[in-house]
Amino acid sequence: MSDVLLTQDTGGVRLITLNRPESFNALNVELKLALTAALREAAADDAVRAVVLTGAGRSFCAGQDLKEHIKMLESDDPTPLRTVEEHYNPLIRAVATMPKPIIAAVNGSAAGAGASLAFACDLRIAAADAKFLMAFASVGLSTDSGASWTLPRLIGYGRAMELMLLAEPVAAEEALRIGMVNRVVDAGHASDAALELAARMATGPTSAYARIKETMRAAAAEGLDEALDVEAGAQIEAGKTHDHREAVDAFVAKRNPNFTGH
Repeated sequence: MSDVLLTQDTGGVRLITLNRPESFNALNVELKLALTAALREAAADDAVRAVVLTGAGRSFCAGQDLKEHIKMLESDDPTPLRTVEEHYNPLIRAVATMPKPIIAAVNGSAAGAGASLAFACDLRIAAADAKFLMAFASVGLSTDSGASWTLPRLIGYGRAMELMLLAEPVAAEEALRIGMVNRVVDAGHASDAALELAARMATGPTSAYARIKETMRAAAAEGLDEALDVEAGAQIEAGKTHDHREAVDAFVAKRNPNFTGH
């Protein structure tokens, strides 16, 4: 694993930490590639039943590494013009299609693609000193990293358009009020709170979680009839799982279920 990214496993939870604190965890090519690979690895590992994504130091993620970006532009390197297609799109797909819960623990600032990365996660826990900034317009760029899709679904089209065009920061409590994050905790405790929640979910019906995520993604982009069809198929598959039968047996026997994720 690259030094720009750290991973740690505890009780079925994989903690993935962006580790470029000196650059506020800005996303250079090395980190984008390492993070995408780590997410795919977590998705494929049956021992991993929940994922927490956070940043080292005082920031969650400052977005695109502009120093690297400018240097490449000045050298006529075509990488910056291809990075959305080659790096950001695969990265966000890896987050969004993760077949297990993924929680963003947002400490400090989350800007541009960094904020978009948090928006793509299933849940977001923000420290009280967290701040979100859709900084694309400030550097003369359009949206990327799925923000045009995820943010309006979290906070509504009108408010998302305002944040995109005006590039005004959103503090943690305001982010909670408008639905951008799910919980706000004391400064310095976002990772602890996210790990605690992830540990609880790791003992839950992760096979059902995967299908819930599938139906929610489908419903966000399709009509009612299509969403009903996806729900029907997912429910049939869920009904065949050990976890469903275990849950029903436990309910009848008035005991706690023992979920296996299968």
